[in-house]
Amino acid sequence: MSDNIPFEIQELIMNKLPVEPLIRFRTVCKAWKSLIDSSDFIRNHIKQQNQQHLLVRYHDALHPELKFVSIPDNDDDTDPFPQHKVPVTVPQLVVNSVDHYTIIDSSHGLLCLFGPDDKAVIWNPSIRKAVDVVLPDMVGDGIYVNVLGFGVCPETIDPKVIKIRIYTEDVIPWQVEVFTLSTRVWRSAYSSNVPSKCFWFGGEQVVVGGVVYFLVSDRVDGRDGCGNLIVSFDLTSEEFGEVKLPDCLTYTHKLSMLKLRESLAVIEASLEEVDLGRGYDKRVYHIWRMKDGVPKLFEKLFSIDYSPDGSVVYIRGFRKTGEALLGWLAPPDFNRTLAAYEPYSKAITNLGINGSYISVYSFTETLLLLL
Repeated sequence: MSDNIPFEIQELIMNKLPVEPLIRFRTVCKAWKSLIDSSDFIRNHIKQQNQQHLLVRYHDALHPELKFVSIPDNDDDTDPFPQHKVPVTVPQLVVNSVDHYTIIDSSHGLLCLFGPDDKAVIWNPSIRKAVDVVLPDMVGDGIYVNVLGFGVCPETIDPKVIKIRIYTEDVIPWQVEVFTLSTRVWRSAYSSNVPSKCFWFGGEQVVVGGVVYFLVSDRVDGRDGCGNLIVSFDLTSEEFGEVKLPDCLTYTHKLSMLKLRESLAVIEASLEEVDLGRGYDKRVYHIWRMKDGVPKLFEKLFSIDYSPDGSVVYIRGFRKTGEALLGWLAPPDFNRTLAAYEPYSKAITNLGINGSYISVYSFTETLLLLL
């Protein structure tokens, strides 16, 4: 940039740039490096980014190794989705054991991986940097179980790992510890409203609007059997809450959660008999969205019943446009592939990713973890 351009204008321009050129610009001069490395710039840069990417994790159909690719999630006709797929290198911290790591969730462009040796890894794929977090006392003993959560606090832009120890006896309050990356210290949660109820956690979470949501099961309203509800954890106040589901979702056995645009989506799965003579059922998914973050106000958006000729589909995520991303198994050989499904036209687009154990995570570029 020209020296004739005021530095304030240079800052405004750089705030709108993608991460890759900003990393290069840090080597141009000390003033630019100081600006880009500052916490205020990193915070403002996050607010300016609206380009979503999809990180796809899968085992290649032809080779046994685990692969990651990034796909820009755009709806620009001049660069149609998914024109570009960029291989992503896993962090050196996990490169030798990445198959043993699971991804807890993504938040503000960061992903949190949980693996062996009681270790979590917070990873920024945009700048190819990761940090590890030691998780104390993770092995349960039958009296309690441990649950992990992850998210970036929207107020401080500080990544947090949450460890919840839940006891099998309802009378014992949960033990909640929070790790903040800025301090690299585990501490007790700020809030004292810690539940004592022994829920069964399904192992999945979704971060939306600075709140971590956990799907859990419980004995609800005195009825026999398990009922579904959602436990929330506010990343700023560190308070817990409960999100009650509509009755039609409370007492069903096949629920999951995903992020749909900037909303919490609950996926209800069911099987419907289609053709007994040909021996297959149709898998149907009903997509519900929580309205404006208000508990129990869920609206049904659409259903997915795409199963021609006995195809089997699983919902793996959503595009920015609202299209569903499906793990698709089609006869006769039932090879697994990733496909995009437009819910209203029911058009399906093969994304050219073939393999097993496909999972999809959305993220925006960020400079978090730069320093």
